[in-house]
Amino acid sequence: MYPVQLKQVMKTYHLDAIDVPALVDINLQIRANCFTVISGPSGSGKTTLLNLIGCIDRADSGEVIVADQAVHTMSDNALSDFRAQHLGFIFQNFNLLPVLSTYENVEYPLILAKVSANERKRRVLDLLDAVGLADRAENRPGQLSGGQRQRVAIARALATAPKLVLADEPTANLDSQTGEAIIALMRKMQRERQVSFVFSSHDPQVQAEADDTVFIRDGRIINIERQAEKLGAVV
Repeated sequence: MYPVQLKQVMKTYHLDAIDVPALVDINLQIRANCFTVISGPSGSGKTTLLNLIGCIDRADSGEVIVADQAVHTMSDNALSDFRAQHLGFIFQNFNLLPVLSTYENVEYPLILAKVSANERKRRVLDLLDAVGLADRAENRPGQLSGGQRQRVAIARALATAPKLVLADEPTANLDSQTGEAIIALMRKMQRERQVSFVFSSHDPQVQAEADDTVFIRDGRIINIERQAEKLGAVV
Protein backbone atom coordinates (compact mmCIF):
# COMPACT_ATOMS: atom_id res chain seq x y z
CA MET A 1 0.00 0.00 0.00
CA TYR A 2 1.19 3.50 -0.81
CA PRO A 3 0.02 6.26 1.55
CA VAL A 4 0.53 8.79 -1.26
CA GLN A 5 0.03 8.42 -5.01
CA LEU A 6 0.14 11.19 -7.61
CA LYS A 7 -0.83 10.48 -11.18
CA GLN A 8 -0.22 12.89 -14.09
CA VAL A 9 -0.36 15.88 -11.75
CA MET A 10 -0.03 19.39 -13.16
CA LYS A 11 0.05 22.71 -11.29
CA THR A 12 0.45 26.20 -12.79
CA TYR A 13 0.45 29.54 -10.97
CA HIS A 14 -1.00 32.55 -12.74
CA LEU A 15 0.96 35.75 -12.04
CA ASP A 16 -0.63 38.75 -13.74
CA ALA A 17 -0.57 37.80 -17.44
CA ILE A 18 2.11 35.14 -17.03
CA ASP A 19 1.57 31.42 -16.43
CA VAL A 20 4.32 29.83 -14.33
CA PRO A 21 4.39 26.00 -14.41
CA ALA A 22 5.11 24.74 -10.89
CA LEU A 23 4.64 20.99 -11.42
CA VAL A 24 4.65 19.15 -14.74
CA ASP A 25 3.41 15.57 -15.27
CA ILE A 26 4.17 14.35 -11.74
CA ASN A 27 3.83 10.59 -11.21
CA LEU A 28 4.90 9.48 -7.75
CA GLN A 29 4.27 6.73 -5.22
CA ILE A 30 5.47 7.24 -1.66
CA ARG A 31 6.10 4.08 0.30
CA ALA A 32 4.52 3.39 3.68
CA ASN A 33 6.51 3.72 6.91
CA CYS A 34 9.42 5.41 5.15
CA PHE A 35 11.49 8.57 5.48
CA THR A 36 11.01 10.29 2.10
CA VAL A 37 12.78 13.52 1.12
CA ILE A 38 11.72 15.77 -1.76
CA SER A 39 14.90 17.56 -2.81
CA GLY A 40 15.62 20.33 -5.27
CA PRO A 41 16.87 23.91 -5.58
CA SER A 42 14.76 26.93 -4.67
CA GLY A 43 11.91 27.31 -7.14
CA SER A 44 12.07 23.67 -8.23
CA GLY A 45 8.52 22.88 -7.08
CA LYS A 46 9.28 20.85 -3.96
CA THR A 47 7.17 22.98 -1.61
CA THR A 48 4.30 22.99 -4.11
CA LEU A 49 4.50 19.20 -4.29
CA LEU A 50 4.48 18.95 -0.50
CA ASN A 51 1.47 21.30 -0.34
CA LEU A 52 -0.48 19.10 -2.75
CA ILE A 53 0.29 16.00 -0.69
CA GLY A 54 -0.70 17.89 2.45
CA CYS A 55 -4.02 18.97 0.91
CA ILE A 56 -3.07 22.64 1.41
CA ASP A 57 -3.16 23.35 -2.33
CA ARG A 58 -4.95 21.73 -5.27
CA ALA A 59 -3.63 20.35 -8.53
CA ASP A 60 -4.93 21.80 -11.79
CA SER A 61 -5.24 18.28 -13.20
CA GLY A 62 -4.34 14.72 -12.38
CA GLU A 63 -5.04 12.54 -9.34
CA VAL A 64 -3.80 13.02 -5.78
CA ILE A 65 -4.54 10.05 -3.52
CA VAL A 66 -3.62 10.27 0.17
CA ALA A 67 -4.41 7.54 2.72
CA ASP A 68 -6.55 5.81 0.07
CA GLN A 69 -8.67 8.94 -0.43
CA ALA A 70 -8.96 10.82 -3.73
CA VAL A 71 -8.34 14.20 -2.16
CA HIS A 72 -8.46 16.02 -5.51
CA THR A 73 -12.24 15.39 -5.55
CA MET A 74 -12.94 16.68 -2.03
CA SER A 75 -14.59 19.97 -1.07
CA ASP A 76 -12.63 22.53 0.96
CA ASN A 77 -14.50 21.58 4.14
CA ALA A 78 -13.88 17.89 3.56
CA LEU A 79 -10.19 18.58 2.98
CA SER A 80 -9.96 20.51 6.24
CA ASP A 81 -11.47 17.59 8.15
CA PHE A 82 -9.22 15.13 6.30
CA ARG A 83 -6.06 17.08 7.21
CA ALA A 84 -7.04 17.18 10.88
CA GLN A 85 -7.76 13.46 11.03
CA HIS A 86 -5.00 11.95 8.88
CA LEU A 87 -2.03 14.33 8.57
CA GLY A 88 0.58 15.88 10.84
CA PHE A 89 2.64 18.95 9.94
CA ILE A 90 6.08 20.23 11.01
CA PHE A 91 7.14 23.71 9.85
CA GLN A 92 10.56 25.36 9.66
CA ASN A 93 9.20 28.30 11.72
CA PHE A 94 7.64 25.88 14.24
CA ASN A 95 4.21 27.62 14.12
CA LEU A 96 3.62 27.15 17.84
CA LEU A 97 0.99 29.25 19.61
CA PRO A 98 3.03 31.66 21.78
CA VAL A 99 0.36 32.07 24.48
CA LEU A 100 0.15 28.31 25.10
CA SER A 101 2.52 26.13 27.10
CA THR A 102 4.42 23.21 25.64
CA TYR A 103 1.75 20.86 26.99
CA GLU A 104 -1.09 22.99 25.59
CA ASN A 105 0.52 23.27 22.14
CA VAL A 106 0.71 19.49 21.86
CA GLU A 107 -2.80 19.11 23.28
CA TYR A 108 -4.39 21.66 20.94
CA PRO A 109 -4.99 19.39 17.90
CA LEU A 110 -6.49 16.78 20.21
CA ILE A 111 -8.98 19.33 21.53
CA LEU A 112 -9.96 20.17 17.96
CA ALA A 113 -10.39 16.45 17.30
CA LYS A 114 -12.65 16.20 20.39
CA VAL A 115 -10.48 13.60 22.10
CA SER A 116 -11.46 12.96 25.73
CA ALA A 117 -9.54 14.74 28.50
CA ASN A 118 -8.06 11.52 29.92
CA GLU A 119 -6.88 10.36 26.50
CA ARG A 120 -5.47 13.82 25.72
CA LYS A 121 -3.43 13.76 28.91
CA ARG A 122 -2.12 10.26 28.19
CA ARG A 123 -1.05 11.11 24.65
CA VAL A 124 0.52 14.47 25.52
CA LEU A 125 2.57 13.13 28.42
CA ASP A 126 3.68 10.15 26.33
CA LEU A 127 4.81 12.38 23.46
CA LEU A 128 6.56 14.94 25.66
CA ASP A 129 8.49 12.12 27.27
CA ALA A 130 9.31 10.67 23.82
CA VAL A 131 10.76 13.97 22.54
CA GLY A 132 12.63 14.68 25.78
CA LEU A 133 10.54 17.60 27.00
CA ALA A 134 8.65 16.14 29.96
CA ASP A 135 10.35 18.72 32.21
CA ARG A 136 9.35 21.62 29.93
CA ALA A 137 5.60 21.00 29.87
CA GLU A 138 4.76 24.35 31.47
CA ASN A 139 7.18 26.48 29.44
CA ARG A 140 5.90 28.69 26.63
CA PRO A 141 7.63 28.73 23.22
CA GLY A 142 9.47 31.97 24.03
CA GLN A 143 11.21 30.16 26.89
CA LEU A 144 12.50 27.36 24.66
CA SER A 145 15.46 27.07 22.29
CA GLY A 146 14.91 26.52 18.57
CA GLY A 147 15.65 22.84 18.90
CA GLN A 148 13.22 22.48 21.80
CA ARG A 149 10.50 24.30 19.87
CA GLN A 150 10.97 21.92 16.95
CA ARG A 151 10.65 19.01 19.37
CA VAL A 152 7.33 20.45 20.51
CA ALA A 153 6.28 20.72 16.86
CA ILE A 154 7.18 17.06 16.29
CA ALA A 155 5.13 15.99 19.31
CA ARG A 156 2.19 18.10 18.14
CA ALA A 157 2.39 16.61 14.63
CA LEU A 158 2.15 13.11 16.11
CA ALA A 159 -0.58 13.87 18.67
CA THR A 160 -3.50 12.67 16.54
CA ALA A 161 -1.60 9.48 15.60
CA PRO A 162 -1.47 10.28 11.86
CA LYS A 163 -0.08 7.82 9.34
CA LEU A 164 1.58 10.63 7.37
CA VAL A 165 3.66 13.55 8.67
CA LEU A 166 4.77 16.34 6.33
CA ALA A 167 7.71 18.61 7.09
CA ASP A 168 8.74 21.70 5.10
CA GLU A 169 12.49 22.33 5.55
CA PRO A 170 12.36 21.26 9.24
CA THR A 171 16.05 21.99 9.89
CA ALA A 172 16.34 25.25 7.94
CA ASN A 173 16.28 27.50 11.02
CA LEU A 174 18.51 25.30 13.17
CA ASP A 175 22.28 25.09 13.50
CA SER A 176 23.87 21.93 12.10
CA GLN A 177 24.30 20.17 15.46
CA THR A 178 20.72 20.86 16.53
CA GLY A 179 19.46 19.93 13.07
CA GLU A 180 21.24 16.60 13.26
CA ALA A 181 19.61 15.88 16.63
CA ILE A 182 16.17 16.78 15.26
CA ILE A 183 16.63 14.50 12.25
CA ALA A 184 17.65 11.64 14.56
CA LEU A 185 14.56 12.27 16.71
CA MET A 186 12.21 12.31 13.72
CA ARG A 187 13.79 9.12 12.40
CA LYS A 188 13.34 7.47 15.80
CA MET A 189 9.69 8.56 16.02
CA GLN A 190 9.02 7.42 12.45
CA ARG A 191 10.35 3.94 13.15
CA GLU A 192 8.79 3.49 16.59
CA ARG A 193 5.35 4.79 15.62
CA GLN A 194 5.24 3.37 12.08
CA VAL A 195 4.57 6.74 10.44
CA SER A 196 5.43 7.87 6.92
CA PHE A 197 7.48 11.10 7.00
CA VAL A 198 7.71 13.25 3.86
CA PHE A 199 10.07 16.25 3.82
CA SER A 200 10.95 19.03 1.46
CA SER A 201 14.62 19.75 2.02
CA HIS A 202 17.95 20.39 0.34
CA ASP A 203 19.82 19.70 3.60
CA PRO A 204 22.43 16.94 2.98
CA GLN A 205 21.92 15.72 6.57
CA VAL A 206 18.25 15.07 5.87
CA GLN A 207 18.97 13.41 2.52
CA ALA A 208 21.57 11.11 4.08
CA GLU A 209 18.93 9.74 6.46
CA ALA A 210 16.26 9.21 3.79
CA ASP A 211 14.86 5.87 2.68
CA ASP A 212 13.77 7.47 -0.60
CA THR A 213 14.88 10.76 -2.14
CA VAL A 214 12.75 12.37 -4.85
CA PHE A 215 14.81 14.82 -6.91
CA ILE A 216 12.82 17.59 -8.56
CA ARG A 217 13.90 20.38 -10.91
CA ASP A 218 11.86 22.89 -12.90
CA GLY A 219 8.67 21.23 -11.69
CA ARG A 220 9.60 17.76 -12.94
CA ILE A 221 10.78 14.67 -11.09
CA ILE A 222 14.20 13.89 -12.55
CA ASN A 223 15.14 10.92 -10.38
CA ILE A 224 14.00 8.83 -7.41
CA GLU A 225 16.74 7.22 -5.34
CA ARG A 226 15.84 4.35 -3.02
CA GLN A 227 17.91 3.45 0.04
CA ALA A 228 18.63 -0.01 -1.37
CA GLU A 229 20.09 1.64 -4.45
CA LYS A 230 22.30 3.85 -2.28
CA LEU A 231 23.68 0.72 -0.63
CA GLY A 232 24.30 -0.93 -3.99
CA ALA A 233 21.59 -3.56 -3.55
CA VAL A 234 18.91 -4.64 -5.97
CA VAL A 235 15.52 -2.94 -5.37
